[in-house]
Amino acid sequence: ALGELTYSFSTGPCPSETSGTQSHFAMTDCPEESCWSAVVQQQDGESLSVSLCSPPDARIGRYSLTLETCTDYQGSSYQIGDFILLFNPWHPEDTVFMRDENERREYVLSQDGLIFQGTSDYIYSIPWNFGQFEDEVLAICLKMLDINPKHLRDQNRDCSRRNDPVYIGRVVSAMVNCNDEDRGVLFGRWDNRYEDGMSPMAWIGSVDILKRWKNFGCQPVKYGQCWVFAAVACTVMRCLGIPSRVVTNFNSAHDTNANLTIDRYVNERGEQERQSWDKIWNFHCWVESWMTRPDLGAGYDGWQVLDPTPQEKSEGVYCCGPAPVKAIKEGDMLLKYDIPFIFAEVNADVVYWVVQGDGMQKQSIRSSDVGKFISTKSIGRDSREDITHNYKYPEGSEEERAVFEKAEHQKKSIGEEDEGLHLRIKVSEGANKGSDFNVFAVVNNNTDEERLCRVTLCARASSHNGTLGPQCGLTDPVEIDIEPRAEKRVPLRILYEEYRDKLTQDNLIKVVALLNDHQTGDILVAVRDIYVENPPIKIRILGEPMQNRKLVAEISLVNPLAVPLNGCVFVVEGTGLTEGQLVKELEEPVEPQAEAKLRMDLMPRLSGLQKLMVDFESDQLTGVKGYRNVIIAPQPL
Repeated sequence: ALGELTYSFSTGPCPSETSGTQSHFAMTDCPEESCWSAVVQQQDGESLSVSLCSPPDARIGRYSLTLETCTDYQGSSYQIGDFILLFNPWHPEDTVFMRDENERREYVLSQDGLIFQGTSDYIYSIPWNFGQFEDEVLAICLKMLDINPKHLRDQNRDCSRRNDPVYIGRVVSAMVNCNDEDRGVLFGRWDNRYEDGMSPMAWIGSVDILKRWKNFGCQPVKYGQCWVFAAVACTVMRCLGIPSRVVTNFNSAHDTNANLTIDRYVNERGEQERQSWDKIWNFHCWVESWMTRPDLGAGYDGWQVLDPTPQEKSEGVYCCGPAPVKAIKEGDMLLKYDIPFIFAEVNADVVYWVVQGDGMQKQSIRSSDVGKFISTKSIGRDSREDITHNYKYPEGSEEERAVFEKAEHQKKSIGEEDEGLHLRIKVSEGANKGSDFNVFAVVNNNTDEERLCRVTLCARASSHNGTLGPQCGLTDPVEIDIEPRAEKRVPLRILYEEYRDKLTQDNLIKVVALLNDHQTGDILVAVRDIYVENPPIKIRILGEPMQNRKLVAEISLVNPLAVPLNGCVFVVEGTGLTEGQLVKELEEPVEPQAEAKLRMDLMPRLSGLQKLMVDFESDQLTGVKGYRNVIIAPQPL
């Protein structure tokens, strides 16, 4: 009688066998690799245990399963229930197969991580709770697929393409931002005015964002910036079974006119002369997802860039990728998708033009520094892995020249020579919020004769996307003569009272130094982004951490400013440690040099290594982050 049992699977609103969204099949003796199959595992009296196998190219999503029986007298069909099918990085035939177990643990299973920020001279990390296996997250991710414009236009075609991670990646990249009025998840904002939403710096996890989006009827959540877009996309991709990681590119070019050159204009005091649409972001985050690329031929499988931050349109939609990292490295500009834009982000030239008093423009001598220290979290450790070599060949190498020729890119920036004068900017120790600190223009004379030159330093508050704010420090031009083979420093003191009200929540100051070499007439420019550090958050764990047993965390922060902090809030979350977010508002202001302190009760649900993450907000200090790794012992049996 078993042969008369048949199964029927279907997914999507209009299932059909030709679209691969429906399948009918009978029992077989052994599982089929290439199609849906059902095999009897065990028969015991009236109960039957059946193993169902899906093919590696099955569409992902929610399926309903029906059992049909046929006897001599009649046929009946029984609705057995629903299940959700995901991509399977453990299966060698799957398009997202990842061979290494440690990599799968980090890029599929890990629910927390670190995202790198700061500047190329000062890289730091913030903790992030991806939470892809938290309650409701999978249902929210599937909803995102079901309301994407491609699905609304043609449900059958959209569902039939859900076995392709390239297609899914493109949909997710578009749906994480809301710029196409597609009911996307996040609203991007970069102007430091976030009062009617959450500041992008305040988030510490994706789960809160995704739940807000769902609970407010798929209205965009305010506000996101690049790392928030990337982290939410990483959560969605991991949730669907696609190995993914957040990547940070330091000194990232946004080349709007696609000529691979960013022109910056400054006057002789080092102040910006005119706004440019092309920008250098001091860092920019995107996602890499792991998949095969049968659409591109051999050699392009592996990590693919997806960038959900809305910057430029791709095929009429604000999305970017998937672009094979290998194609970016090789300068294969014509392959799908969006290689020229990402190639520019890591390879564009920056050319500084100094606009002189008479309006004449002079190109400065300065080597390019775009696409530095491309970073992601190390596997199994809280450290930074530098993956720049995946994106570009060593600077000045033969391979780099060949790639630039293929990409029709002539390097315009002039390398700084060992001869002549050399200019750089140094920062004194302790650029801490609330303190004054020094920056120096350091001039080296690499010649055998004395040189005369004029040096100017200018400091301005800045945003991480390259937008400049008001000035917070300026020197008068200083004439210096410098002995052969010697070094001289010109200081600029940056005062807290000058930068206090001008700093954005990015905590960045851009310093520009200009040097006029009186002997040659050359102008040298040096630029440095300075990150003004927030105070550390201290986290102590009291007691023995054990599953399902109360745990106390003591969290504190010292106010480093000369003014009280008002409206202080601690937000705490961690997968397996907290039920969602814990928000604690302090009743009293925190006086200068005083400590903001609280204790929180936790009930760990999961054993093993977990991360407790903390964000601190107030009127004067925002987006202060801290985390602590906690090893939870399993509950004794």
